[in-house]
Amino acid sequence: MANLWILLCGSVSSPGITGKVSQQYVPISDGNMLWTLTLNGNMKNQTPLVLLHGFGGGVGLWALNLDALAQQRPVYAFDLLGFGQSSRPYFSSDAKEAEAQFVDSIEQWRAKVGLEAMVMLGHNFGGYLAAAYSLKYPTRVKHMVLVEPWGLPERPDTEDQDRPTPVWIKALGAMLSPFNPLAGLRLVGPLGPTLVSALRPDFKKKYLSMFNDDTVTEYIYHLNVQTPSGETAFKNMTIPYGWAKRPMLQRIGLLHADIPITVIYGSRSSIDGNSGNAIKEMRPNSHVEIIAIRGAGHYVYADQPEDFNHRVLQVAANISVCEVADWVSYLDFYSHFTQCTVY
Repeated sequence: MANLWILLCGSVSSPGITGKVSQQYVPISDGNMLWTLTLNGNMKNQTPLVLLHGFGGGVGLWALNLDALAQQRPVYAFDLLGFGQSSRPYFSSDAKEAEAQFVDSIEQWRAKVGLEAMVMLGHNFGGYLAAAYSLKYPTRVKHMVLVEPWGLPERPDTEDQDRPTPVWIKALGAMLSPFNPLAGLRLVGPLGPTLVSALRPDFKKKYLSMFNDDTVTEYIYHLNVQTPSGETAFKNMTIPYGWAKRPMLQRIGLLHADIPITVIYGSRSSIDGNSGNAIKEMRPNSHVEIIAIRGAGHYVYADQPEDFNHRVLQVAANISVCEVADWVSYLDFYSHFTQCTVY
């Protein structure tokens, strides 16, 4: 399996990835670049799978999944604009405009890489952007997979009277609201990796099958200690306590009915899984599948990678079956047409 540092910025040589792998900066508009990892890009006859990481993430966090997911099709993973090793431009402070900047960067990346259509999988904030992209460019998405997606439900209009928000949480939220979400990580300077280890010791455990040192902790630290860009955009797209200013459930019903959706949750996650059921109710004539992976939390792909990989491969296999069926139908039609045409 490839070292996370290799996936981030290193050599294409990796004994753990058996498929053909390449890394490059893909240029988009305004001189910006998106750091991109490609596995088995030479498989031109299969719809590629494109992975969008979540807030504060990067391509290296897919390390437990890449080789398995690239068994039968090309897999692309890139650092979102403003995150990881990608360019960190100025984003609009307007939530709608910032969302459009993210979506346009994904479309520019797709066009530059030369993908006609794709299976788009997004985790957390990447799930939100996958949905936003699919709304604007529906012909480019064969299947959308939302993994523990952020930003779907609206913030409740009224508090649950039985469980009101504690005063200290309100006070803390008001105090921190002017700052970027990861400002504290930059503030502590070289103590940052220690802070990450203390606050999120679970990350090291998730990747123990690959690393028994601080590689993952240092990777996460270096992803997020840089000049805030996508992080600032994300902050401007939220309202207090992490709700989206433009909740996706208000719009996802407008998505083309022929785009299948799979929603994947971890059974131990704190993310509200009811949004998947809401999507299903809003799209009665469309394919919507909800999958709960046992024993997984928010980082499903790292908590239970084998189960996660298997489920995603099943989704991709269904795409392949449909593509074959469409081709057979086309051949049948063409054969019938040529037999009936008089020259």
